[in-house]
Amino acid sequence: MSSKKMLSGNEAIAWGAAKAGCVVASAYPGTPSTEILENIAKFKETVKCEWAVNEKVAMETAIGASMAGARSLTAMKHVGLNVAMDPLMTYCYVGALGGMVIVSADDPGMHSSQNEQDNRNIAKFARIPLFEPSDSAEAFDMVQKAFETSERFQTPAMIRMTTRTSHSSSLVDTGDFTPAPHPCLPYKKDISRNIPVPAFARGMRLAAEKRTAALRAAACASQLNRIEPGKTEIGFVTSAVAYQYVKEVFPEYSVLKLGWTNPLPLDLVAKFAKGVKELVVVEELDPFMEEQIRAAGIAVRRHETELNMLELNPDRLLALRAEIVGDVKAPAPSAPPADLPTRPPVLCAGCGHRAVFHVLHKLGATVTGDIGCYTLGAFPPLSAMDSTICMGASIGNAAGMRKSGRTGRICAVLGDSTFFHSGITGVLSANYNGTPVTTVVLDNRITAMTGHQDNPGTGKTLAGDPAPVANIADIARACGCKRVHEVSANDLAELERVLKDDMDSGESAVVIARAPCRIAAKLAHEGLCETDPAKCKACGSCFKLGCPAMTRGEEVAPGRFKMKIDPAQCAGCTHCVQTCKFGAIRKVK
Repeated sequence: MSSKKMLSGNEAIAWGAAKAGCVVASAYPGTPSTEILENIAKFKETVKCEWAVNEKVAMETAIGASMAGARSLTAMKHVGLNVAMDPLMTYCYVGALGGMVIVSADDPGMHSSQNEQDNRNIAKFARIPLFEPSDSAEAFDMVQKAFETSERFQTPAMIRMTTRTSHSSSLVDTGDFTPAPHPCLPYKKDISRNIPVPAFARGMRLAAEKRTAALRAAACASQLNRIEPGKTEIGFVTSAVAYQYVKEVFPEYSVLKLGWTNPLPLDLVAKFAKGVKELVVVEELDPFMEEQIRAAGIAVRRHETELNMLELNPDRLLALRAEIVGDVKAPAPSAPPADLPTRPPVLCAGCGHRAVFHVLHKLGATVTGDIGCYTLGAFPPLSAMDSTICMGASIGNAAGMRKSGRTGRICAVLGDSTFFHSGITGVLSANYNGTPVTTVVLDNRITAMTGHQDNPGTGKTLAGDPAPVANIADIARACGCKRVHEVSANDLAELERVLKDDMDSGESAVVIARAPCRIAAKLAHEGLCETDPAKCKACGSCFKLGCPAMTRGEEVAPGRFKMKIDPAQCAGCTHCVQTCKFGAIRKVK
């Protein structure tokens, strides 16, 4: 059997962790990192894997395993690392015992994220080694190197993936190995090592600085950093997927390819710079390496081509070549044909979230939103969301609006997984401070947006084992909320009655609006709905639902159309039946 496999970057991380003998892996799902834990779970006989309720808990779990002498890994998307910063920054002082690897999956271009941040800066801030794979084979190798480095220098180590390296595939030689846990290092109680009260932490701070110097020397000597000789008129310093683009667009020039980028191996950069006439730094997102190279007194050529915002691609490097070499023309900006219809993202046909947003819009509520599929409730025709900041922010945002003196109906909306992630504290705080906030938990019993992962409300773990089912209503009551209602998200009349009463009550309230995720529950069709053209008045009320199964039928007046239903998309949810005042829509068997 061949040891060579075509693996995505995320799969390669999982295989590399298994080969390195990872004992504990904990994460919270988030694109583009989700598949790392899903693939490590395939090695569940040797790796104890779990979905944590949030990234902070995932980080703390990995830290606990490392403190006990076991190799551990935690993975999250770039904004998830913000949630986990508190334990990370302190453990960087304490230092790892068992090897600990943190995988941060950044999202240049914001394919599925609310911001674009470069978490290499966090590695520098935390004074921990940073590895940047440029393909799946390097991801596989670098995980193993990261575990070794973590144990050798007694520090957590970070691997920075990006959307492109996480999701693209390349050939990986996994070698001949039988997954087995790496032997745990012996644990010894030592409060001076593991309890960073100020008296101990001051010494840890000095030790961290000495460790940084040792890590920089190791990076300079590492085979993960290499000089690839070529024409010396220009030399490129680059890393990660940017390296692939440089090799594609500037194949004839010298390259310093960096895989271990923090601490930056400045002696190696200086050596490389002496061998070329001009130095150009190509990296994705922030000028992380370039600023440090300039600060070290090494000259770097400036260029007009923008490379530090959004995702890099070969066309942007061709524009750079047109500027600094001049032997090609810069690619013309491409634009879609003017007559191409737009296809905005929409909630699935039959999604219970749609009914909630339809009712909230009808009731004229100010809606503070959260991170999930339901963010789509912000767009026309639903137009029922006013803000989205980060996981769990909806409740605090609503409380802040109310505290500011804003009157009228205010409602916070978040999903069940987000409620478990960071919504519970928002409900608790609002009740503790006497702030009347109505919170709607869109309970579809799954972590839907990232690919249908289990959570404390599903009754299953990542490994598929049975788990206790957390009851959202009971949690809300335990947080002090007296108005707690559970309703079907598909019952529009009851939903409207409950939401109106709760938002007008002047008290804190939690409404659990239940409807299964139709994809996760495999509910593509529960019967179909159809229109009666003779009864349809073309009033447009049903179109306000924004259901993708609804299409325009006969035009009865300029801009007024009768509605017809695409049977290939209809899910039979009856939302449209309930909104029609003329009985023109019915459900058929």
